Amino acid sequence: MKKLFLLIALAGISTMAFSQKFKPIFNGKNLDGWTIHGTEKWYVQDGELVCESGPDKQYGYLSTTKPYKNFILELRFKLEANGNSGVFIRSGIEGTKINGWQVEVAPAGMHTGGIYESYGRGWLIQPKPEDEKNLNQDKWNVMKIQVINDEVTTWLNGKEMVHLKDEKIGQGNGFIALQIHDGGGIKVRWKDIKVKTLN
Repeated sequence: MKKLFLLIALAGISTMAFSQKFKPIFNGKNLDGWTIHGTEKWYVQDGELVCESGPDKQYGYLSTTKPYKNFILELRFKLEANGNSGVFIRSGIEGTKINGWQVEVAPAGMHTGGIYESYGRGWLIQPKPEDEKNLNQDKWNVMKIQVINDEVTTWLNGKEMVHLKDEKIGQGNGFIALQIHDGGGIKVRWKDIKVKTLN
């Protein structure tokens, strides 16, 4: 009887851990809850978060002020001009030198949804060429990123893009961040950014 009660209790805890609701981490009004790194432009326009290259044409990042270990992140993005960007997970930063893992956001054929390790091993996994066609080049896209322990899965517009199991990622800790790539001429719009935390 005690064993049965314990199993029921554990099942309840497990259900609670994975039934947390999505919470917005961008309020559509300002950058509360976020930190700018670098000199590139981050601003809010018509309820959307916009990143845009500045005069220095360098890397720029916008990170959450709190860390996220296990979570599901959902957001929408729209590429304008050269949209070479990305979403970082379990990351840290010094100046504009970031360490962590990037889920790519980029123009067609540049592996949106793939996973890249900055200042480390480089590309860990890229989507299949046929799956990259799921990107809407000139319209809003829906991205979903699930990070649980040492596994990361990404989706683009409802299509699973990659699944990766990696020991190093499993040991990682840190914030979520959005990127502006260097080189200039970049502009990306973001909205409906929300996170469900998992235990």
